[in-house]
Amino acid sequence: MDALLVLEDGRVFWGRSFGADGETTGEVVFATGMTGYQEVLTDPSYAGQIVTMTAAHIGNTGVNEIDPEAEKPYVAGFLVRAYSDDYSSWRARTGLAHYLRENNIVALADIDTRALTRHIREKGALRAAISTETDDVDYLLNLARQAPSMEGLDLASGVGTRSTYTWAEGSGEWVNGAELTTPKFHVVAYDFGLKRNILRKLVDHGAQVTVVPATTPASEVLDLHPDGIFLSNGPGDPATLDYAVQNIQSLLGKKPMFGICLGHQLMGIAVGGTTFKLPYGHHGCNHPVKDLSSGHVQITSQNHGFAVDAATLPEDVTVTHRNLNDGTVEGLRHTRYPAFSVQYHPEAAPGPHDADPLFNEFIQLMQREQER
Repeated sequence: MDALLVLEDGRVFWGRSFGADGETTGEVVFATGMTGYQEVLTDPSYAGQIVTMTAAHIGNTGVNEIDPEAEKPYVAGFLVRAYSDDYSSWRARTGLAHYLRENNIVALADIDTRALTRHIREKGALRAAISTETDDVDYLLNLARQAPSMEGLDLASGVGTRSTYTWAEGSGEWVNGAELTTPKFHVVAYDFGLKRNILRKLVDHGAQVTVVPATTPASEVLDLHPDGIFLSNGPGDPATLDYAVQNIQSLLGKKPMFGICLGHQLMGIAVGGTTFKLPYGHHGCNHPVKDLSSGHVQITSQNHGFAVDAATLPEDVTVTHRNLNDGTVEGLRHTRYPAFSVQYHPEAAPGPHDADPLFNEFIQLMQREQER
C-alpha cells in the first residue's frame, strides 16, 4: 500500500496508486453503476468530487475514444476496490491507468470501497484528501478540512464552453439502423457542464443545436432565434448561479424550455423554489423514478448532490416525477409556460429507452409553438 485517503472526520483508508502521482482534495461520493466508468470520469458534473465505484472490478474494458462525455476527465480523484490492468474490448485504445496518468487524475485501488460507502451513507458526503507522496495523516486531515465545501460553490462556470459552437453529431452506431434526422428545430443549449450524449439525443430527435456558455445573456440567446432552449447538467451548488437563474427567468414563456440535472434545479429556483443539499447525493445508473402522471417506473441514471424542495414551489409548477428511494423531486412542469425539467439523465439510457420520450416531448413543445 503506497497511497492514502483521509476523510475530514479522521477516517483513514490505505490504497495502491494506479493513476497519477500527487495530491488532490474533493468531496467523496459513491457511484453505484456496474460499469460506465469512462462516462463517470468525463462527466463534468463530477468536478470537485472524488468518486468511489461500488462495483468491485474496474478497468476490464479499457478506455476508448467513443464513450467520453467531455474532452477530458473532470473528477478530482478516483477510488476502486480492484483495478484490472488487463482489459479486453475491440474498441479500447489503452488501459484505464494509462488514461488516468495522461490526464493527471490521482486514483487508488485496493480501497475497502464497501466500508467507505457505508461510512458515507452514515455520515454524509465528506471532504477528503488523497496523496501518493506522504503518509502524514495529520497533514492530509488538515488538507481535507481546508478543501472547499460543495455548498456555495459555483463550478458550472468553470467547466463549460468558453465560446459558442454548433453540434450536429447524432448517436450513430449506438442506434440500430440510425439515419441522420433532418433538423427541424433550432435548439440553443446552455452549457453548465454539458454531456455529449445529450447533444446527440437532441440531434437524433431532429434538432440543430447551438451551444452557448453558461453566462450568455438571455438577449443574446434570443438573438440566435431558437425554437427551444435547453438547460444542461453541471456541477456545484445551483443556489450560487444567480446569473443563470436571471437568464432563465427572462426566457421563461418566450421559448419552450427543457432542463436536465443542474438545469432542472436552476429552473426550480427560477420559478420561485429553493434547493437543498442531499446527505450523499444520487450517483449511478440504477435509481428508480416514478412518473406521477402515468404511474410508470423508470430506471434512471443520476449524478447530483442537490435537490429541489417541493414545499417551496409555487402553485403554477407541478411535480411530475419522484425518486422512489427517498421521495425527492425528479421532475417539474410549468402549467402556464412551455417548460419542464427532470433531475435524472434520460440521455444515459440505463433502461435503455425508458426516458427517451422526454426528448420527444421537447420536440412536440417546439412543434406546437411553431404552429401557433
